[in-house]
Amino acid sequence: MNILFVVPYTPNLIRARSYNTVRKLAERGHRVHLVTLWTNEEERNNIEELKKYCNSVRAFSMPTWRSLVNSLAALPTTQPLQAWYSWQPQMARYVLASLEKDEIDVVHVEHLRGVKYGLYLRSRWLNHQKPARACPPIVWDSVDCISYLFRQSAVNSKRRSFRWITHLELKRTERFEAELTRKFPAILVTSQKDKNELLALKNSTLSASKLNVFPIGVDLDYFCPNPQVKREVATIVVSGKMSYHANVSMVIYLFEQIMPLVWTKRPEVKLWIVGKDPTPEVKEIAHHPNVTVTGMVPDLRTYLQRATIAVAPLTYGAGMQFKVLESMACGTPVVATPLAVSALTEAVHDRDLMVAEEPDEFAAKIIQLLDDARLRHSVGESGRYFAEQHFSWDRLVGQLEEVYNGVIKNNNTTGTG
Repeated sequence: MNILFVVPYTPNLIRARSYNTVRKLAERGHRVHLVTLWTNEEERNNIEELKKYCNSVRAFSMPTWRSLVNSLAALPTTQPLQAWYSWQPQMARYVLASLEKDEIDVVHVEHLRGVKYGLYLRSRWLNHQKPARACPPIVWDSVDCISYLFRQSAVNSKRRSFRWITHLELKRTERFEAELTRKFPAILVTSQKDKNELLALKNSTLSASKLNVFPIGVDLDYFCPNPQVKREVATIVVSGKMSYHANVSMVIYLFEQIMPLVWTKRPEVKLWIVGKDPTPEVKEIAHHPNVTVTGMVPDLRTYLQRATIAVAPLTYGAGMQFKVLESMACGTPVVATPLAVSALTEAVHDRDLMVAEEPDEFAAKIIQLLDDARLRHSVGESGRYFAEQHFSWDRLVGQLEEVYNGVIKNNNTTGTG
């Protein structure tokens, strides 16, 4: 099928959901026409990689100043700032022209930041006096229930400025997400929890059959154990984008509440905090002699494959925690909070990964793994097998094809778009 894929940020190995979806759709024989935005030269360079997979790629510049102007423009409206943040009129016009010119079977629009492009296409097509054909169906990939994330961050975020912004955004986002549930023939989310939260929104008319759980998978060929890499002794890794508020809160919680309990019994244990754009609060942690804050690294795998244990003590968040799957795929034993693995409903605790809620329990699980090499090996192997069985991109994109086929069939019958 011909797929117009609209995403408000450049797909790459960090933004792995869109990157691997596009890549696997192309490998499975579909014609993918990607329209995206880039904000810096690194992202601009990623565009060349995407041309290997897509039939066409068109990328538009989205400087930070434009996003800030968009956010200011959203303030007098009832819509969330997130929905305006990535609006680029030139890109919107190009997407509409592509739809009118090419024989597109389905449109895939990703994230709340990209949803305005889907709404724009829908309204322009419906307002056309005599459209020659029905608007191709538009599938919106919400990724997460953003209002659910905002409800948590308004309480849990360590940064006062961010708590103020989330309070401002929360009601707007709840109303907007409820409205969006009536606009598209199919909506995707990464986890059952996000599905439940969207269904529970006030004034939502969303039926469960219209909302599809499309998890984040993991590239099992890329993230894999490497027998040639020797594991470090007594080294813990935590990874993720370190400017993301939930990750910042997680790292501070790990350092302040969990690691002192670990260091009491194992003072030699090292902590690696790996991920781009660490905030000042995260950088401050590096003053401890046992802590390394790396910032952006060229290859995350070298840290996951060398670490003794990977941890994800998430205290709030939404969706699927990709950092957990990457570690499991590398054969690295994982200790995580229940929230961090809530989407891994088929994982067996203490076999595929270790799960702990309170700081003392979390520290005890870490020490148990550090003290028992056989247990580390067993949990690492089971975690890899679990990722292979449940989160391969081939399997997940096959499920996405079923969603596409369903909305195309219904669109051919009703012509509703």
